[in-house]
Amino acid sequence: MKSLDDLEVAGRTVLVRTDFNVPLADGVNGKVITDDGRIKAAIPTLMYLREQGAKIVVVAHLGRPKGEAVAGLSLAPVAVRLGELLGTPVVLGADITGPQATVAAANLQPGEVLLLENIRFDARETSKIVAERAALASELASLADVYVSEGFGVVHREQASVTDVAKLLPNAAGRLVHKEASVFGALLAEPARPYVVILGGSKVSDKLGVIGNLIGRVDRLLIGGGMAFTFLAALGHGVGDSLLEADQISTVQGFIEQAKAAGVELMIPVDVVVADDFSATANTQVVAADKIPDGWKGLDIGPGTTALFASRIAEAGTVVWNGPMGVFEMAPFAGGTRGVAEAMIASNAMTVVGGGDSAAAIRLLHLDEAAFSHISTGGGASLEFLEGKELPGLTVLEGK
Repeated sequence: MKSLDDLEVAGRTVLVRTDFNVPLADGVNGKVITDDGRIKAAIPTLMYLREQGAKIVVVAHLGRPKGEAVAGLSLAPVAVRLGELLGTPVVLGADITGPQATVAAANLQPGEVLLLENIRFDARETSKIVAERAALASELASLADVYVSEGFGVVHREQASVTDVAKLLPNAAGRLVHKEASVFGALLAEPARPYVVILGGSKVSDKLGVIGNLIGRVDRLLIGGGMAFTFLAALGHGVGDSLLEADQISTVQGFIEQAKAAGVELMIPVDVVVADDFSATANTQVVAADKIPDGWKGLDIGPGTTALFASRIAEAGTVVWNGPMGVFEMAPFAGGTRGVAEAMIASNAMTVVGGGDSAAAIRLLHLDEAAFSHISTGGGASLEFLEGKELPGLTVLEGK
């Protein structure tokens, strides 16, 4: 896979596919960005290109507009924030690859930046019809001389601006994508041991492939979040009104047996924080994981479980974490997620946060991002990497 340093970019127009799919909220004067982490992650690549005298056309998506222009999903707030971070005005190409964007791209001077409007406003971006994607890719390619992949959060997708356009232009991985691929490649190759993986989040069904692939690779697998209740049910325990995927119980029972046969320590909660309502003001109590009362729901791992998980993290050579331990957005149920993150910070291990809600939790809880070895920008992409799947947005950069 080529890196930025392998491309000649001075005086050339560079099409950069980023992942600026940031969370938005309603503000006084329109939409405001509540977490700009993904924008900041692309700054090193964009600054390098500016310093080299490149003319930069940035492609990104926001949300799922389903091929239609949706005012609330415009990249206008992103253009403003990107300009602030780069220290230069960023023009928004409102018609994507239409006349206005084409003229704006042609008039770019070295070091200037054009951000095309939400690429998913064009239905061809995510079309399953190859010819439709290829047509959009051709229009994108006509705006530039070279292509840089800097949106790790979309490299697991076969989309016009991710895979198709890369086939039409000289290409390379940006700083972020190159690092992400290197980190996850190392995890699949020779991780320092003990190798500990912590999985959380709401649904075990979202992580079936990851669990199946990791059982033969890791030394310890720690399960928290809503998905833990399906594991508890698989062991015959009642879970009250907690989140439960009853249709996955037999699959989870199979995972438990596989882990036992492989000598993998599979840890599930020994205690949980339960509440009588899904709210920050609900009544709460800490109970043994096999003693959840009827009518109550588990919303976080308990302090005993947090301490057990922390002890395994402290002994690790490599730690990978994907998915929060509880409903961290509500203060009464943030203790498990905070405890796991703080244990990783205190660890001497290589620590990798697998993007998504885990990365968001670190920022929401005001923890030091620099204290982790790597925080991924792609939740879905990092999961599929850990599943051992081939990611089309990376494969195309390798010329396969």
